[in-house]
Order: sequence, then C-alpha cells, then structure tokens
Amino acid sequence: MAAGLTLQSAIKGKPDSTVIIVPGQPALSVTYKDLVAETASFQQKLAAIGITKASPVSIATVNSYEFIVSFLAASWQRAIAAPLNPAYKQDEFEFYIDDVKSAIVLVPKGAYQSASPAVKAAQKFNAAIAECYWDATKKEVALDVKELGQLQGKPQQPVLKPQPHDIALVLHTSGTTSRPKVVPLSHRNLTRTMQNIQQTYQLTPSDRTMLVMPLFHVHGLLCGLLAPLLSGGSMVVPPKFSASDFWRDFVAHKANWYTAVPTIHQILLKNPAPSPLPAIRFIRSCSSPLSPTVFHALEKTYNAPVLEAYAMTEAAHQMTSNPLPSVGKRKPGTVGLGQGVEVVILDEAGNAVAQGKEGEICIRGENVTSGYLNNPAANESSFTRDGYFRTGDQGKKDADGYVIITGRIKELINKGGEKISPIELDNTLTRHPAVSEAVSFAIPDDMYGQDIGVAVVLKPGARLTENELKGWVADKLAKFKVPKKVYFTDVMPKTATGKIQRRIVAETMQKQEGRSKL
Repeated sequence: MAAGLTLQSAIKGKPDSTVIIVPGQPALSVTYKDLVAETASFQQKLAAIGITKASPVSIATVNSYEFIVSFLAASWQRAIAAPLNPAYKQDEFEFYIDDVKSAIVLVPKGAYQSASPAVKAAQKFNAAIAECYWDATKKEVALDVKELGQLQGKPQQPVLKPQPHDIALVLHTSGTTSRPKVVPLSHRNLTRTMQNIQQTYQLTPSDRTMLVMPLFHVHGLLCGLLAPLLSGGSMVVPPKFSASDFWRDFVAHKANWYTAVPTIHQILLKNPAPSPLPAIRFIRSCSSPLSPTVFHALEKTYNAPVLEAYAMTEAAHQMTSNPLPSVGKRKPGTVGLGQGVEVVILDEAGNAVAQGKEGEICIRGENVTSGYLNNPAANESSFTRDGYFRTGDQGKKDADGYVIITGRIKELINKGGEKISPIELDNTLTRHPAVSEAVSFAIPDDMYGQDIGVAVVLKPGARLTENELKGWVADKLAKFKVPKKVYFTDVMPKTATGKIQRRIVAETMQKQEGRSKL
C-alpha cells in the first residue's frame, strides 16, 4: 500500500539495472545504485547549507540527470521541491519564488555569470542560488553555491528521512482567479499515483519510456519519471522534445512506450515514422483532449494501442485512463475509467446524477491533495461535503462507466496541455499604454486543441498593431502565453449587468471576423 511509501522507499529497481539514459555523445547511462548514491550525496550537500524539513527548493533546470537527482534529494531531505519552467521571464520567476518563499533556487551551469532571469529573481527575494549540473570529470551532480542568501549563517542540518505525510512537491495551478493556487502534494499522494500508473499500464522492469514531457509538470514528473522508478523500469531523458531526434533516440536506446500531450503526437505524425518500426507496447496521451482522428492515425502509423488518460495537478496527475487491450476496450473520445481513484458525476448541490447525465466530474482518493496552501476559500468551494474534489470539468459516464469530458466549467485556456490563466493575460495586456480593455479566451486550434485569442479596446487616439501587442506580451510572459490572434474592437461585449463573459466575447469576436471574411 502507498500509505507507508515515500519517494525514497518507492525506488524499486535492481541496483545494477539501468534507470536513466541521457542521449548524447557519449550518452550518460545511470544504474539504480548510481542514482540512489548520487541522490544521497546531493541530499548531504543540501543539508550542509541548511536545507531541512519544509525548505522550499526551486528547480529551474531543463529535463536532465541533475533535475532528477536534485528533485529526489530535496524530497528525501523532507524539503519541498518546487520545479519551475526554465523558460520563464524574470517577472514570472519573481512571482513563483516569492509565492513559495524559496530557500534556494537551482539554476543551470553558467546562469549566474550571465545573470539569467531566474538568478535575478532569486536575488530580489534573497534566496540562495546554486548552479546544478552533471560534472563529467568528477562524475557527480554538482551543487555550486553562488550566493547563500537567506541561508547565510544557517547551521548545517542533519540528513533526514522523509515521512509519507511530508509535502514533497508544490506546483501552481493556473487558476481563473487572478492568483494561481498552490497545490501541495505529499509523498503519500505521489506514491499512490505511482502505484496507480504502474497498475494501469502494467509497468515492469523491462519497460523503458522516452521521457519528453517537461519535469516541471505532473505529467512528466509522475508518469515519465516516478512511476518507472517504482516499477524498476527505466527512462531515456533528452533535455526537451525534438521531433527530429525522438525516434532516433527511441530506437537507439530501446524505449518501448511514451506519454505525451496530443500536440507532440501530432508533430510526430507530421514527421516520417521510423523504419523498421520499433515494438511499441503502448502510447499514452494526456493533459489535453485527443481527437479521435489523431487517435486512429497514431494506432495505424505506429501499430500500437493508444491509451488516453485524464489528469490534473490536484490529483497528483492521473485520475482515469483507457485500459490496455488485454484488460478492456479503449474508446476514442473518452478518457477511460477511474484508476485507483473514485470518479463520480455530481450536480451543483453535490448529489450524484443519473447514469449518462452531465454534471461536474469529481474525484476522491489517496492521490488527491489535502487542499490548496493558504487558500481556505478555494478549499471550501473545491471539496464537497463528502470529501470529493471538484475538477471544474463537465462530463458524463457512458454505459460502461467510461468518462467523457464535455467541456470546461473553468475558463482556462488549455494550449496543448499548458494551462493558461486568462486573467493573467488580461492583466499583462492592460498594462500596455495603448490598451483600455482586454479579454483573453480560448480559440480552436488544429495543433494545440486550443490557442489564445484576445479582444482589445484601444484608448482614444491610440494606435497599435497585432504584432506590436504580441511583442509586448512576449517580453513579459513565456512564449506559450503569446496570443495567436488579436481582435481589435471599439466596444467590448458585456452582459446586461455590465459583466464581461469570456464565452460571449469569444463568440462575438469570431463571428465578426467570419463576417469580415465574407
């Protein structure tokens, strides 16, 4: 049972078997014995500079051996890992570093000398700064402390042993409120999901995944990294997804499955399939809806079962999945069955709806967060009286109990699995000196499922082009948050009571554009 497991005791591989392969010339190959020893050594380095129980450790590096080691070491030391997208701009790093009160920020080699955005943000809040990288000469993951910041003068701490109830990880959700919510996940939450994923896909030591999802999201972290550690399996870890390298590395390093967002599946389908085809045990899709068209194209092209799953940060990733062919049928257009997680469809009052009727998808299980940090109002509205977590997604169950998601109750923009808060975008856009009003919303997109549209009212006499506004956003926010389409309008559509409803704005703007093309 997961109740007694931690990220230390849940690493189950045989000491001499390979766990991590980092492609390169030459490739770095790591055994379970190496990984455990390196993580323990890095844990000692963290303890030596004062990292202890509940110390937030922000990790701003790409997918790499050093990310994996530093993440595990922080959790072993009873600290709280807080991974961050290394592509963030300084403003974004400042928000997250301030919000979690980072004790230390880990950055790549060279980041300190180049005064990278993460380094500048860490300095603003007096967090310690350390470069973290694989030192091939010393054969170790270096912790090169550049500034001790708030750890200055802090005594060396003892090496600790994690407990199941300890918070191991904090991640932010992109809420539709102006402030993203902080989701704490305990060792118990994470190890329960690891077990659920292992059981769903019957992962064994002979399975090797191609890890292409970023490790600062639960998708890559839980399914790509942690579940294989529990099953004694292994992973190929390039720094990021590359369509041109994917199959070369997959074949060369003998991977047999991968998990990704639909956008990545679609990019792969636009590139030549490897010949001969490797034996692919299954392909998993998650974090954004997979169209039946892409589902069938994947199965046909790669001769492998495609299993669509449904997940969210608050559930430590996986909630439902379509089963393996040996277990049950897979249904394109559905996200499958609850996997070690209780899934119910409830009405607004928290009562179960009749079979086949739509309502809010709600979940309960050991994997689910105990509640958002420092946010009693969100916790009050997010959990029912019976302890079910409200996902904010609308859906129903078919006759076999398979979950069908019919729409989002929340107004998040889901761009290829990246959840974008429209209010954050609105706030950035309205900072532009020429902008009077701005409303962001989702627009349909063939590649990402959804992309970003924004409606903008300019101040009287002001002039602004679409490209100028996109450039403004690109300077303030990460690249994936830059709008695809800007709709300039003289009047922002509002309800009778003067409220702005994103759905109405989106529909009005797209209709106007449609008429203008006629």
